[in-house]
Amino acid sequence: MRLTKTHGMINRRLVRETVLQSIYAFLQSGDTTQHIVDSFLKEQVGNEKDARRFAEQLFFHTLEHRDEFDEVIQAHIKNWEIQRLAMIDRIILQMALCEFLYFDDIPTKVTINEAIEIAKKYSTAKSGRFVNGILDASLEQLTNAGKIKKTGRGLVGNSTKK
Repeated sequence: MRLTKTHGMINRRLVRETVLQSIYAFLQSGDTTQHIVDSFLKEQVGNEKDARRFAEQLFFHTLEHRDEFDEVIQAHIKNWEIQRLAMIDRIILQMALCEFLYFDDIPTKVTINEAIEIAKKYSTAKSGRFVNGILDASLEQLTNAGKIKKTGRGLVGNSTKK
């Protein structure tokens, strides 16, 4: 699956899916992050500069801040241990939290919607609703704590309850 530009824009959904697969491969393989980036991520994303930059930033930031993201997730999973979450759901949640906190140009509603759709595609039938609930609660928590630094029209949005 090589990524292509669609009407002059990168297909960020495909980039996110590639990053999900790359993080999963990293966690399962024991290979170095650089090996995963060189052998899989770059091959899948191709030479499109914006797509590669987004993919690498999302990959490295998500891995770098996993503990921080897990604390946020843990606060919203009732009577459950984070280690028991499906690995794919956990990675999707971590990636979305990364976008909330470290990608100022991506609207929170877009992040939530993308995470839901990717969860539906790569995880269980119930994962879309689960991811939506955790991200809605996390967004509220992070917004109230002043940690969401989105500016501009359409960048700050509340829940996307479905």
